[in-house]
Amino acid sequence: MSEKILIVDDQYGIRILLNEVFQKEGYKTFQAANGVQAIDIVNKHSPDLVLLDMKIPGMDGIEILKRLKKIDKNIQVIIMTAYGELDMIQEAKELGAITHFAKPFDIDEIREAVRSHIPTKSE
Repeated sequence: MSEKILIVDDQYGIRILLNEVFQKEGYKTFQAANGVQAIDIVNKHSPDLVLLDMKIPGMDGIEILKRLKKIDKNIQVIIMTAYGELDMIQEAKELGAITHFAKPFDIDEIREAVRSHIPTKSE
């Protein structure tokens, strides 16, 4: 069974891009446009890693991260933000996020970060 990645971003284009990249890498991917969808997917499918945008309408990234960690304290989370909000990045790391990427991100860097935290079975 392949490792599972959940991509949480309100921007459709970013979800599609990341989805394609990680499916080609051999991961099973899920997408969520908001926190409610993200929590539902984590409850149903237990992804190994979550790529989480911090600025999402409704439930923000910090709130989503807190709820995901309540469901599974060992879930790996990489945050993405378009803003230089150091306090939010710091809070996310204190809540257990493993690293962060500023948008626009380098797709190869994000691919490397994911690989280093959850290598596919074929590696």
